[in-house]
Amino acid sequence: MTTEELKNILKTGGAELGLTIGDQEVSQFLKYLEELKEWNKKINLTSITDDRDITIRHFLDSLILVPFLANKSSLLDIGSGAGFPGIPLKIILPDLKITAMDSVHKKVVFMKHIVRTLNLNSIEIIHARAEDSKSIKKLGGSFDAVTSRAFAELHRFLEIAIPYAKNGGILLAVKGPKGVEELRRLPQIKGIESILVKEIKLPFSDITTTVLSFKKEG
Repeated sequence: MTTEELKNILKTGGAELGLTIGDQEVSQFLKYLEELKEWNKKINLTSITDDRDITIRHFLDSLILVPFLANKSSLLDIGSGAGFPGIPLKIILPDLKITAMDSVHKKVVFMKHIVRTLNLNSIEIIHARAEDSKSIKKLGGSFDAVTSRAFAELHRFLEIAIPYAKNGGILLAVKGPKGVEELRRLPQIKGIESILVKEIKLPFSDITTTVLSFKKEG
């Protein structure tokens, strides 16, 4: 796929999501893509290896969260892996202070490399397990928003994420089309004030991403 085609996917896809992705941001995403593919040859960062698929299913899918972060100043991305959704969000929301956490050292090394390569500021990469009491003690109650694409189980994500959010903060669970069904099966969780459900069609695909936004009690 040509660079121009990828640029078009980013700009047009961004517009479909209500975002303006400028030339500088496009250049950052293309550099991110290049580095991800190069590093992926040596360490397992993603099973998605096609340029088009990475652009749509990693970059644009991460940017689905942008509207939920209006008026938010800090975000924790748990289990960020190769940097999703934290680093794409940082590219589009440069004023948002982001902390990306992962327990796998090689993925943390890659994320730090990307942050340096793209010259991103106010983004901290942490090698830690979110479940650990040391992490909670250090960062608990610090964030306006907490998110993850890594958790298979919604209940488990909420249990781990709640302590990190400020009172009145939000927890953003990124799910596939079965997200609503998973929400119905969710047992009652203490500390949740309200829930917002939004189903979003991913541009250039037939994939529906469900974002479940939980507000922590104020």
